[in-house]
Amino acid sequence: MLRRLYDWTIAKAEHPRALRVLAAVAFVESSVFPIPPDVLMIPMILAAPRRAWLIALVATVASVLGGLLGYGIGYFFYEQIGQPILESLGKADAMAEFNTRFNDLGFWAVLGAGVTPFPFKVITIMSGWTAMPLATFVVTAILARALRFFLVAALLRAFGAPVRKFIEERLGLVFTVFVVLLFAGFYLVRYL
Repeated sequence: MLRRLYDWTIAKAEHPRALRVLAAVAFVESSVFPIPPDVLMIPMILAAPRRAWLIALVATVASVLGGLLGYGIGYFFYEQIGQPILESLGKADAMAEFNTRFNDLGFWAVLGAGVTPFPFKVITIMSGWTAMPLATFVVTAILARALRFFLVAALLRAFGAPVRKFIEERLGLVFTVFVVLLFAGFYLVRYL
């Protein structure tokens, strides 16, 4: 079954509309969707290495635009729902202090989440929630997502054939490692 799913993904990655699907996945991943765009981006680059830079650019632009949606979710829903609840509990001062601390480190938080497997949507929503300056958020999101996606593109373009061969020969192992890393990331986010 895993082999069929992999072959299906590779076939879709070669489809003329694959860039649109990648853009949609990258957009929603930055605000609400749990699956990272790498899942589609990697087979797309392996299937068409000459398009690696275009694929990375589409993922970057869509991810940053989706990050703006996440920022808006944090900004608007906090004002309408979160803040009144915290005020009724007497926690508004604690939130103000948290917001200041987060925004002091905001550049590094956005950069770290944008480059690593940490769920980017958490930081985009928190950035809006703490009213991080929008310009800081946008510039950092562009830098982080471009760094991540173009690095993946460069590595796959440079080592694509051996990487593809390795993945195809050890598909079960690659999938297992990916799932373990995914769950470890969720565990770290939830409990640490």
